[in-house]
Amino acid sequence: MATVKEAVKESLLGTTREPQLSATTKATFDKHARKDASTGDLYMLEDDFIDAIAPQNEDYHKIKREQYAILFGVADRRKSGKITLQDWASFENLLAKPDAEYEIAFRLFDVEGTGSVKYDDFQRLYNLNKGQDSIPFDWNCEWASLYIGGRKRRHDLTYPQFSQMLRGLQGERIRQAFHLFDREGSGYIAPEDFQRIILDTAKHKLSDHLLENLPSLCNISTGTKISYANVRAFQNVIREMDLVDLIIRNATAKSPDGRVTRTDFLNEAARVTRFSLFTPMEADILFHFAGLDEPSGRLALADFAKVLDASWKDPLYEATAAMGSKAAEAGQKAISTSKSILRSVLESAHHFALGSVAGAFGAFVVYPIDLVKTRMQNQRSQRVGERLYQNSIDCAKKVVRNEGFRGLYSGVLPQLIGVAPEKAIKLTVNDLVRAHFSDKKTNSIWWPHEILAGGSAGACQVIFTNPLEIVKIRLQVQGEVAKNVEGVPRRSAMWIVRNLGLVGLYKGASACLLRDVPFSAIYFPTYNHLKRDYFGEGPTKKLGVLQLLTAGAIAGMPAAYLTTPCDVIKTRLQVEARKGETRYTSLRHCASTVYREEGFRAFFKGGPARVLRSSPQFAFTLAAYEVLQTLIPYPDDSASSSKLIPPGTVEPGVGLKEATAPLPYLRSRNALKIILDLDENFGRAKEGVQKAGWLTLPARLSGRSMPTST
Repeated sequence: MATVKEAVKESLLGTTREPQLSATTKATFDKHARKDASTGDLYMLEDDFIDAIAPQNEDYHKIKREQYAILFGVADRRKSGKITLQDWASFENLLAKPDAEYEIAFRLFDVEGTGSVKYDDFQRLYNLNKGQDSIPFDWNCEWASLYIGGRKRRHDLTYPQFSQMLRGLQGERIRQAFHLFDREGSGYIAPEDFQRIILDTAKHKLSDHLLENLPSLCNISTGTKISYANVRAFQNVIREMDLVDLIIRNATAKSPDGRVTRTDFLNEAARVTRFSLFTPMEADILFHFAGLDEPSGRLALADFAKVLDASWKDPLYEATAAMGSKAAEAGQKAISTSKSILRSVLESAHHFALGSVAGAFGAFVVYPIDLVKTRMQNQRSQRVGERLYQNSIDCAKKVVRNEGFRGLYSGVLPQLIGVAPEKAIKLTVNDLVRAHFSDKKTNSIWWPHEILAGGSAGACQVIFTNPLEIVKIRLQVQGEVAKNVEGVPRRSAMWIVRNLGLVGLYKGASACLLRDVPFSAIYFPTYNHLKRDYFGEGPTKKLGVLQLLTAGAIAGMPAAYLTTPCDVIKTRLQVEARKGETRYTSLRHCASTVYREEGFRAFFKGGPARVLRSSPQFAFTLAAYEVLQTLIPYPDDSASSSKLIPPGTVEPGVGLKEATAPLPYLRSRNALKIILDLDENFGRAKEGVQKAGWLTLPARLSGRSMPTST
């Protein structure tokens, strides 16, 4: 049975098969390899390898692209300076392993390929490749001897032992560096020395914001120096960045305004963790660096991104970095202001265009229901023998029987023409007002402002809605008049417009406002809260079309039904009264007359049909609008710059946004992070060596004639 279901699913939805590893491996190799002129064989050199493993359009931030040449030493198994298809396939297979990052680092130091790292080889390779100004590290220290044995009892390191040593190496490097700078043995160092330590040991993992403000760590206490406790607390925070991200995400999600305090963080940490509890000093350090630009102490996810996201860059610095003089800065400011105004206009036009298409689509889908609703609301007689329609279903049946299926779409053309700007202005105004009142960092908004945004949208749309409604209603009603009264001609939309004139087109505008303002004030906040609170939309979850349709439909139900009395009054004012029927002179007169002649229930005539029409119409409209925004996004400057600096591609984004790059790229980058824990200058050009890369051992140690860059 399952096989049949799968076959039907495949035939309806199609299938996507992952290419075999061998096919992808060969395709990547062929794309970047070069051909040997004499033999015709394909091979990669170091530059070709870097192009294959490190795409040029990525932002490699602290890890320089040239440092990917380190991995070439692992892929080049025969140490020939060339990589064949077999070498590339072996390297890709290595990257597919779950512990690839540590195994790559191990193979780099396993000079003889025996499955163990000799201490002498490891120390010589380390000294050969470390930076010239690196803080010295004592490999004969007590910590190192615990892994490699004492001076007289050195032993080779197996893969598990080597990887575990690397795990704790950064902490020992920081400890030794602290002792080096604490010349007086007081347990304190200068802020500049602390900055030097972190730049030398962890620069490749930290953001610009964090690195630039490292000396300010002394400000978390009353003194002017930094204690060893401060340094260890800082190192614990950067080691637990992923856990901090999880705690912050949970805490901000529970906060009404998307902001958290130090207390909120520690409370959430207590709920999330079992053993990795954060000390008060660690929490102080985190909030100190995240809150440098937000002294209130209530921080949003965007504030923490400056600490947690290694690829974070100051947008203001990026924009003004190229400015060399005061005049240039002033000119750039003027240009930026002009661009900002133009951008706002173009962005509004973009929203307006998408809203027009979405509005027309939603209106067309539910137009037959709207026609039935209008005819039910216009039916005045309470005597059973004179009533044309018993209910909404009876009305729909009689329309089809008397006027044909096309009768359900009487007046649809002016509706589509008019509904486009009507829905567009409603959606655009709601977006603009919400954006004005929303917190720029958290995108949270106070609920009265949500209601104000929706009500403003409903008020602005009346300029289009009223003329549209009065023409549409008269076109919808004339079908039943023509059927019951001989010789009544059918009028066109243009005839109705000329006959009413400009003033007549806005007849019943007060009732239109009375309906549209509360409708939008109810609808938009309900829709947004359903998306966020019920369906869980957020930074890490994007809703599908079905969820958007459901949210739109549910939000439309109370909005449509509760505003039905206003819609009945509007319809009565706008429909041309027939002979013998009461002519309404004002909104109050209409309401009192309907209540006196037909009772309170008359105010809810067509209510079910209105729910059936408005609910799906706005569901289709809002879903189409959001889908169109995804398919046709506004091409802003940040989008164009993202081609050069794609966020969340090779680095996970803040808020548990997983990286989107293929796994081999991610594992290559993570392997480099582990290797650079030894020394962040590994793989960079050294004095006396023309090219960056990984220096191998001399001939007497590894069979090579001299230190070379691979």
